Amino acid sequence: MELGAFSVSLSVSDMDESRDFYQKLGFEAVGGDEESWLILRSPDSTTIGLFHGMFEGNILTFNPGWNSDAEEIDEFTDIRKIRDELIDAGLQPDNDTTGETQSLVRLVSH
Repeated sequence: MELGAFSVSLSVSDMDESRDFYQKLGFEAVGGDEESWLILRSPDSTTIGLFHGMFEGNILTFNPGWNSDAEEIDEFTDIRKIRDELIDAGLQPDNDTTGETQSLVRLVSH
């Protein structure tokens, strides 16, 4: 199963403080709007997303169709196929927003 580029999405209460903290660890901003979300990457290609006011809790994020540099790739597994494979493996989506687009399938580990 090709899950795509992996990152950790962190729900933060203070964007400036969080950005400053991760920049001190060597992360650099590579995308975002600086107010509500920001994507940071470390020199070893670890990617994290900082999100303010967008969701509760932290999320492990897999992006089918992207490589680790957030560049689109030609061949990848459609999110609906990944969802079906996860369901067949006994996992149940908490909310399924795949619809007609390649969007989020949220799985909760209990």
